[in-house]
Amino acid sequence: MKEITVIGGGLAGLVSSILLQRKGYNVSLYEKKQYPFHRVCGEYISDEVKPFLQRNGLFPDSYNPSEIQKFEFTSVKGRSFELPLDLGGFGISRYVLDNFLSQIALKEGVNVVTKTSILDVNFHADRFNISTANEQFESELVIGAYGKKSVLDKKLERHFTQKRAPYIGVKYHIKTDYPKDKVALHNFPSGYCGISAIEDDKYNLCYLGSRDALRKYGSIEAMEAAEVKRNPFLKNIFDNAEFLFEKPEVINEFSFAPKTAVEDHILMTGDSAGLITPLCGNGMAMAIHSAKILVDCIEKHYKKGELKREALEQAYEAAWNGTFKKRLRVGRRTQSLFGSAITSEIAVTLMKNSSFLAYQIMKNTHGQPF
Repeated sequence: MKEITVIGGGLAGLVSSILLQRKGYNVSLYEKKQYPFHRVCGEYISDEVKPFLQRNGLFPDSYNPSEIQKFEFTSVKGRSFELPLDLGGFGISRYVLDNFLSQIALKEGVNVVTKTSILDVNFHADRFNISTANEQFESELVIGAYGKKSVLDKKLERHFTQKRAPYIGVKYHIKTDYPKDKVALHNFPSGYCGISAIEDDKYNLCYLGSRDALRKYGSIEAMEAAEVKRNPFLKNIFDNAEFLFEKPEVINEFSFAPKTAVEDHILMTGDSAGLITPLCGNGMAMAIHSAKILVDCIEKHYKKGELKREALEQAYEAAWNGTFKKRLRVGRRTQSLFGSAITSEIAVTLMKNSSFLAYQIMKNTHGQPF
């Protein structure tokens, strides 16, 4: 019997496991890879989470994350619009940040199990029965923090798995001549690409593309030549930057459809509970905040020897929806303004004529410092 099992060692999983272990729970965290490793991610974090991270000794000061204060948006044809970020943010790679948090988790006493996948989870008789390739065990609470997609989603028959998602995500780390205080979103005919500084004079270059476009052109390189480079800003970056990976990090078929925060009694957090569109640049902050919300709910409804499961699930679902549901909805609606020649031109025109629109989008997809 394990007390609390966390499935997935990304930001939500690591932060929740650290906080719960500090509060006296016995936590086991399972991650299928070995730290450190890269993830497909924009690697920009809104400063709304900075006070929380600093207060809990979780901010990676020693790695000198970039400080980002400006946002730029460009259409496929290269028209641009720029505005200051309301809160600002910082940039740091998941390679560094996840490893940094995993070391804290180990020091706090979390049982961190890497290179191990959770293959099945079943809830029966008020206990979870969990299987890996090498063991079977029971757990009193299970937290699902496994990210954008997992085989567990299909086994749980989550509704969004019934339809194939049309997206692919591609990430590079590069060295280039680009402002360190700016995050930019550059549109191309079938998607959009973000660039922002991270640590060590490096930049994250990450784009959301179309699975159909990849199939049409046959390879990522061919798709980038035919579509991504249609934007002159992106063409300049791709033609002149120093690319630091041997090959890009890629993730295929992940969904922005609504999800539930509790699924078969598993408490979902981070991207497992809801994935915001990358154009909003706020997924990492939401993962961290959702972990904090979940821990607060667990502490309120789970004391040693007494677990009020129904009350916990209801409280967490209400808190999660109250904090994030509107943001996700605005993100999905706003996405229609991006990722094509016509709509990106309209979006630039609207923003140039009314910065109020841009600020409203920003306001409704970001939270307040906590």
